[in-house]
Amino acid sequence: MPPRHPAKLGLGNAVPRASLAAYEAALRAHSAFPPALDRWWPGRTRLEIMVSALLAQNTGWANVALAMAALRAAGRLSQAGLERLDEAELGRLIRSSGCWRQKARRLKALLAWLRREHAGSLSRLFRLPTAEVRRQLLAREGIGEETADAILLFAAGHPSFVVDAYTRRIFTRHRLPLDRAWIAAQLPPSARRYRHWHAWMVETAKRYCRKRRPDCAACPLRPLLPAVRP
Repeated sequence: MPPRHPAKLGLGNAVPRASLAAYEAALRAHSAFPPALDRWWPGRTRLEIMVSALLAQNTGWANVALAMAALRAAGRLSQAGLERLDEAELGRLIRSSGCWRQKARRLKALLAWLRREHAGSLSRLFRLPTAEVRRQLLAREGIGEETADAILLFAAGHPSFVVDAYTRRIFTRHRLPLDRAWIAAQLPPSARRYRHWHAWMVETAKRYCRKRRPDCAACPLRPLLPAVRP
């Protein structure tokens, strides 16, 4: 998960070698990425996206998909269905996502808070200003910056740039500052563009900018690497 103060995520005195518009152009032109980037994060409802964002912590997406399928098969993938489960029952259904006892407790606490503070309405919560929704989400147990921003962006439709391990890896290797003010200046806040960026970062990191043995030769961002650009 990102540090608590993403506005201070700069990489020392590193100076960006290219604008994010150049990165965007290179990524848009690449044919290997999925075309439906607006729906890159799977989920039929805002609640499903929120639940899956919490379950995705410290595990792979295949494990999350199994947990979501188990909830759906049990007829519990709704707010009322989840609320009727006790922690043990919920934990059994989401066991594939790992840390299932902790995640069951946190998910139940999140739903109870939503019921208590917002009459159980995601619409009521998500109508609040972005900064306020983010503040309230971050105050919930188990929701860090990455999870809060994913919920804001993909479930609530708020322009909140998601900084995860993949984004951090690419920005670090390209000497780009992970600074919210700089990113907002480069990319005026747009939920659609931020959704695309998150999908691009994950897909690029998985396919090319791997943690070990990166495939720089085939990466669409190779011309923008500081050591490669003229």
